[in-house]
Amino acid sequence: MSQSDTKTVLHVGCGAPSPNKLPAPFRGNGWREIRFDIDPNVKPDVIGTMTDMAGFADGSVDALYSSHNIEHLYVQEIPLALREFLRVLAPKGFALITCPDLQAIATLVADDKLIEPAYISPAGPISPFDMLYGHRASLMRGNLHMAHRSGFTARLLALTLREIGFAHVVVARDRPNYALWAIATRNQWADTDIKKAAGLFMPHGTADHIGKSETARTGT
Repeated sequence: MSQSDTKTVLHVGCGAPSPNKLPAPFRGNGWREIRFDIDPNVKPDVIGTMTDMAGFADGSVDALYSSHNIEHLYVQEIPLALREFLRVLAPKGFALITCPDLQAIATLVADDKLIEPAYISPAGPISPFDMLYGHRASLMRGNLHMAHRSGFTARLLALTLREIGFAHVVVARDRPNYALWAIATRNQWADTDIKKAAGLFMPHGTADHIGKSETARTGT
């Protein structure tokens, strides 16, 4: 495959280098990862913040991947970041975003399981406290960058992405991991194409929970 045939995926908040951080389809020969992070210690390709991605031209990437980043933003920063996500996407591009599912987490809180492990991640056991407020052990070590400042339900995430201007949005719930996954496109896609992408890029079984596509609308 020639370089001109290779697509680019912008990995927002990439952290330390690890090929396994990207969903498997992005790791194939057809994709080239561009690592983007605010922390120079993780040696990203480009240093910067989600709210100001001036290092990237309009329409310069084919896909954008953001895993558990947007919940670290204050509510007034979220539109700035999502507009930047939209701006850097090529006309046929899409964003793949995952974040905690507050609706699912709330069921654990209601059962008084705030600090009990809900699932095991590469970072260790994750509790509802970790998902709501940020990784508790990291916060106690003074790593305030791990604090969560906002959150989403599936409905709110879909509405927010549509309001920003993404043309076609689908959101699914990854129930075993108390997470939301969204695919949001720069321009309109056919329902069949976006559901195919959801089945390919979202965790196994997650896309099965997608009902009617959340599609941007104008007028009434």
